[in-house]
Amino acid sequence: MLVDSPLETLVDHLPPVEEQPDFDDFWARTLDASPIDTATFEPVDVGLSTVDVYDVTFPGWAGQPVKGWLLLPAASAESPDGAGPAADLLPAVVQYIGYNGGRGIPYEWLTWSAAGYAHLVMDNRGQGGGGKTVSHTPDINPSGHGPSSPGFLTSGVESPDHHFYRRLITDAVRAVDAVKQAPRVDPDRVAVLGGSQGGGLALAVAGLRSDLRGAVVDVPFMCHYRRASTITDTGPYAEIRRFLSGQRDQVETVMTTLSYMDGVNFARRATCPAWFSVGLMDAVCPPSTVYAAYNRYAGPKQMQVFEYNGHEGGGLYDVPRKLAALASVLRAEPDGLDDGRSA
Repeated sequence: MLVDSPLETLVDHLPPVEEQPDFDDFWARTLDASPIDTATFEPVDVGLSTVDVYDVTFPGWAGQPVKGWLLLPAASAESPDGAGPAADLLPAVVQYIGYNGGRGIPYEWLTWSAAGYAHLVMDNRGQGGGGKTVSHTPDINPSGHGPSSPGFLTSGVESPDHHFYRRLITDAVRAVDAVKQAPRVDPDRVAVLGGSQGGGLALAVAGLRSDLRGAVVDVPFMCHYRRASTITDTGPYAEIRRFLSGQRDQVETVMTTLSYMDGVNFARRATCPAWFSVGLMDAVCPPSTVYAAYNRYAGPKQMQVFEYNGHEGGGLYDVPRKLAALASVLRAEPDGLDDGRSA
């Protein structure tokens, strides 16, 4: 069943923006404290003949090591190191993973290298316990955090400086810097993508960087927290409700902290072409929260609506749309998008 407003209302949904006056200063300070540094790429033999796999380690938040996988179309025998003119370099896609997942194992991520892209899959610090893809990156938070409910949304919610997503979003930004250093990658042709939490991270990175060719933002999490926490009892947003049902006097403190991590505010700053998707029966990331970010997105954009789907959205059936979308900006000079309501 529909879990939110009807589509004809959603397409014009523009809730008031909740943004702190030092939003830009906060993120500038955060990224300045996590400067670009050298990533490492260790070849791994996983028994695949058409894909070259690298175990990646790059410096994320506060320089802490973050893991990832890099998958490349196998180098030719004539040029095993991938050396060659810039025209021979590969466009790159950085992928972010959903809530409580991680980089998993390389066999799970073969689509984008098969399509001819360099593909960096970023690990999720401290996550990977959701029973799906596993993580290999610890979350190191020297400052600790105050009371929280189980999960990540209220971890450090007493202050944006301590919040979990400050660290994870910083990792996501630095993953782009890592892929620009990768073998055989054209650093001028990079896009980001993800679904759910991964979609929220892709949106945040698009808002914090000006050098992306495009972003695929599927059923994004981390958008319009105040509304999300009041219209769904489904996790992860239910963690906010659970926390505030006990911490009754902390509502505005929580919402202030989360405003620094809100996709709506990142969307207002993002200018690269973006392709969104939404499931109208999605109780995990309610459609109005997705449209709250989409309708504020500052760059060219398109929305794909799945009327009878929940949080799974288009699933694998939506891959052809994404391949075509990113080919339009990574394979040639981008022409921009019509500001359409669907694609």
